[in-house]
Amino acid sequence: MRRIPVLTALALLVTTLGACSSGGSTRPAALSRTPSAAVAKDATTTSDDTTPETTTTTKKPRVHPPGLAQGDSGPTVLALQQRLVELRYDVGGAPDGHFGGATYEAVLAFQKVTGMARTGYASNDVVAALATATTPASLVPGGGAMRVEVDIARQVLFLYRGDQLYRILAVSTGTGRHYCEKGDCGTAVTPGGSFRVGRRIRGWHTSPLGKLYNPLFFNGGIAIHGAPSVPAYPASHGCVRIPMSAADWFYDTVPSGTPVYVLGGPHAPAPPIIVDQTTTTSTPRPTTSAAPSTTTTSTTTPPTTTSSTP
Repeated sequence: MRRIPVLTALALLVTTLGACSSGGSTRPAALSRTPSAAVAKDATTTSDDTTPETTTTTKKPRVHPPGLAQGDSGPTVLALQQRLVELRYDVGGAPDGHFGGATYEAVLAFQKVTGMARTGYASNDVVAALATATTPASLVPGGGAMRVEVDIARQVLFLYRGDQLYRILAVSTGTGRHYCEKGDCGTAVTPGGSFRVGRRIRGWHTSPLGKLYNPLFFNGGIAIHGAPSVPAYPASHGCVRIPMSAADWFYDTVPSGTPVYVLGGPHAPAPPIIVDQTTTTSTPRPTTSAAPSTTTTSTTTPPTTTSSTP
C-alpha cells in the first residue's frame, strides 16, 4: 500500500476539518461516530407469549468543535503526530495515532512557539499552521553542541544535540509572585542567565516546596524536572517543569555539565540545594564564564537559607 506523505496527509486533514465546520456539523467527518439504529417501539407480535419490552440506551458520541483533541484517534491524529515530530516536538514516543497527554503537550508547545492561543487543542488553524511551519531559530547560536535553552516569555524549552535542534518541550517556570510554604517564604522566580547542569537525582525528590521528578539542578536549588502539572502559564516556585512523558528520556539524555541558558528571566539570587542527610554532594553554582550576547551570566552567590524550588 502506497504511503501518503505527512504533508499530504495534513493537507487532506485541513480540507476535511474545514469542510466539516460548515452545514451545522460540530465534528470532523473523519472522527464522526454513527449511533446504532434506534430500537423499534411498540412492536406487534402474534405469539401468545408476551415478551417484556426492552429499552436500549445509545451512548451519544463525544462532541467537540472541529479539530482534534485528547481521546481522538485514527489516521488524522497519526498525521498530526508525524508532523509534530518532524518539527521536533515531543509526542511521547513514536506516533501511534492516539491523541493522549503527550500529544496535547506537543500541540501546546507548538502554540507557545508560534504565539497561538495556548489550548493544547489541534483546531483547524493549528493544523493549517503546522502544514507550513518550520523549526524555530536558536536563541543562543554557538552556545554548545549539547545545550538547553529555556524561553521564559514563550514558556518552552529547546534541547540541542550535536548543535542541532533535538526536542521542543512545553514548560512552566516561576510565577513571579511571593509565596510562603511551611514557613519558607520568597519570590517564585526563574532567574535568567547562563548556567550548567550540576547535581542530579533520579526518581522522586521531596523538597520543602514540593516533589520533583528526575531533577537536574542547574542554578542552586533551581532544577529542570518532571511534574504532573505543567500548565500553559508560569506556575512553579522557580524550577522549570517539564511533562512527565519527557522526564525520563530528558534525564538520560542531558549529562551533567550541559549548558543551560535561561532567556527572559529576572535576575535574582539562586537558592541552594537542600542536601539529604545521607548525601554529601556539594551545591553547584552558575558558571562564571561570559555568556553569549543574547543572555546574561549569573554569578550571584547563592544564599544559605532557601530551599530547592519545584
